[in-house]
Amino acid sequence: MKPFSAIAAVIFSILSLAHLLRLFFQWEVIVNDFIVPQWVSVPAFIITGALAFMLWQEARRQQQG
Repeated sequence: MKPFSAIAAVIFSILSLAHLLRLFFQWEVIVNDFIVPQWVSVPAFIITGALAFMLWQEARRQQQG
C-alpha cells in the first residue's frame, strides 16, 4: 500500500468511527451557534466507512497481485 493511501484509509476509518460514536453516545456538535442534527452522521458514517473499506480492499488486491 502506498503511504498516502494508508494514511487516507486510517483517517477515513477514524472519521467513520467518530460518526458512529456520535450516534451511539448522542454527542452534540455545534458549529457557529448551529446545532448539527444527529442524522447528518448517518450518511457521513456510511460514506467515510465505504471509502476506508475501498482503500483497504485496494491495498489487499495490490499485495496479492
